[in-house]
Amino acid sequence: MSQVRTVSDTKRDFYTHHTRPINSIFRRVVEELLVEMHLLSVNADFRYDPFYALGVVTSFERFMQGYRPEADKVSIFQSMCQAIGGDANRYKEDAMALVELAKRCSGTQLIECFRQDMPPEGAQELWEKIEAIAKNDHFKYSRLFAIGVYTFLGESEPQLLEDTEKRDEMLTTVTAGLNLPEEKMKKDLDLYRSNLEKMNQVLEVLEDALAVERQRREKAEAEAKAKTAEATVATETNDEQKETSESGSDA
Repeated sequence: MSQVRTVSDTKRDFYTHHTRPINSIFRRVVEELLVEMHLLSVNADFRYDPFYALGVVTSFERFMQGYRPEADKVSIFQSMCQAIGGDANRYKEDAMALVELAKRCSGTQLIECFRQDMPPEGAQELWEKIEAIAKNDHFKYSRLFAIGVYTFLGESEPQLLEDTEKRDEMLTTVTAGLNLPEEKMKKDLDLYRSNLEKMNQVLEVLEDALAVERQRREKAEAEAKAKTAEATVATETNDEQKETSESGSDA
């Protein structure tokens, strides 16, 4: 019987693949997401699905906005997926395919897919995905799955998520159609939106601090250039005066 991997194993694998330091503001985001993915990957009831993939990709992209250097984000995401035995390309491709499916579905089709026992016209693919989850008695619900569903709804009908009352009604329909815990999903999504707002506030403060530092540095550089220019002019003036004086003495 193989030994279940621990969180420490996964973290060690991650830092083996991604060797560059991670900005302190984002390190907690990365490690919390990594731990969440790890705990799901070792759960006997967990099964990878496109909604979960979309939740992972969306969470990473939203919380890592503004990360510098930008190129390191690719390595971080790939290393996270590798550390839990996953494939970063599969996550991104499945997430993108689900987003494209959402854009092809109207709000009416979306709602009917969660309500009907038969697929609505033009929504066979989505209905089949929903049915597979609803009929799985051992389906492992997760916060990342909820974020994936939430993102899917927003891609299909953005206005559904803009109005609190409509959003709650839609989530009630969704959880009933998927046989998932409504209150748990709503609380998870409330926390997700709250954390995003907090992260955005942190990034705004950081950007303001960077702007102030940039202005200070530019001012210092301008002042240094001005002093250099003044010194150059003074030197040239002294040289000219010296030349004039020597020329007068020769005469």
